[in-house]
Amino acid sequence: MRLSFYGAAGEVTGSCNMFAAEGKKFLVDCGMFQGNQLNEEKNREPFPFNPAELTGVIATHAHLDHVGRLPLLVKNGFEGAFYATPPTIELIELILEDALHIMIYNHNHHGAEILYDSSDIAKVMLQFKAVDYGKKTLLSPGVYFTLHDAGHIFGSAFVEVEAEGKKVVFSGDVGNISVPILRDTEDLPKGVDALVCESTYGNRLHESSDKREELLVSEITTALSRGGTLMIPSFSFERTQELIYELNELIDRRHLLPRVPIFLDSPLAIKATRVYLKYPKYYDAEADRLLKNDDELFNFPGLIMTETVEESKRINHTPSPKIIIAGSGMMNGGRILHHALRYLSDEKNTLLIIGYQSEGTLGRKIMEGYSPVEVMGEHVAVHCHVSSIGALSAHADENKFVKWIGGKHIPKKVFLNHGEPAVSEVLAKKLQDDLGVEAMPVKAGMEAEV
Repeated sequence: MRLSFYGAAGEVTGSCNMFAAEGKKFLVDCGMFQGNQLNEEKNREPFPFNPAELTGVIATHAHLDHVGRLPLLVKNGFEGAFYATPPTIELIELILEDALHIMIYNHNHHGAEILYDSSDIAKVMLQFKAVDYGKKTLLSPGVYFTLHDAGHIFGSAFVEVEAEGKKVVFSGDVGNISVPILRDTEDLPKGVDALVCESTYGNRLHESSDKREELLVSEITTALSRGGTLMIPSFSFERTQELIYELNELIDRRHLLPRVPIFLDSPLAIKATRVYLKYPKYYDAEADRLLKNDDELFNFPGLIMTETVEESKRINHTPSPKIIIAGSGMMNGGRILHHALRYLSDEKNTLLIIGYQSEGTLGRKIMEGYSPVEVMGEHVAVHCHVSSIGALSAHADENKFVKWIGGKHIPKKVFLNHGEPAVSEVLAKKLQDDLGVEAMPVKAGMEAEV
């Protein structure tokens, strides 16, 4: 089996891995490059392979940096099947439609290129086949794959591929520990010849789940005590639902936080939450227990969902203290920009970062202390308080990677992708020192024989 790395190689976006077996070619993920302008220009470059020659494409989960270029595959001749879990398929449709909406907006206001249209998205959805966890599936004669729960976002999977007497696992993104709603990441299967593994947080440790709750209560209490607005940029899939779930627990069930207006100002997140409610069999034991007790997982007094533009604008008329949860998670688009424009310059306000910020994004610049920053064409001074909580990340940290890879069945070799080079290097050394496994970061265009 031959592996080729065409995205998220030496960087954290644009995931795209190819494997060739039995004379056929297949992809695992085909995501958008995100962050700075240089990164995003890669989305307009021709693929380094011919999509028409692909036999199948497996999507690990619905984040844009893993699926954002699927429509470009069909636009360039791919006629095979896409595969993913049932909730992932529904979430992919939402995120592709949202991406198109943003591209149209950027085209109308800034002349940016529109990469694909609604007909391309429709073709992608028609070519999707749903596969549940644990079901060994024929991809092509002599080539099989099985999806396993990655515990990263709702419906996320890591992919076990078997062909030519070899077994390769593609991690997609590996979930954090003790994530609300989701089950834990499944163990690696036995006899893995090569693991292609993400390394986003491969050189750092998140706070524990107990510390996460303590920090969340402390950060929110402190922010609200200033009498200002607490802004939380959040990814529409998983991070938002987890946050709402935890706020429900802390406010309504345990009374550890004061009741203030909380606005979920993200149409995509609101639609995604409806998908979560359709698939309760994917919940972990605690979420399942609450659901069976007729508890509303994603709704409580004080939570206001603002789906329309008019509803969003009314947030400004609500006096502080208040909390605004809005996309996008890296502040490189979405409604969070409107709130950033309004609230960043007031020292009474707070910006709480709860997810990874890619290099070049507005969220990363603010975290690194830049001021002023450019928001929607305007220069805005950052006077508000800026904080972050790593334990709310949906990604594994260094300890989780070592524990997962060094579990019951250690793979023979590990290729590290989806990480900044310095981070991947640290994790590679950690895996070699602690587990004795051969590990190496990948580079764009690199190929390897398994």
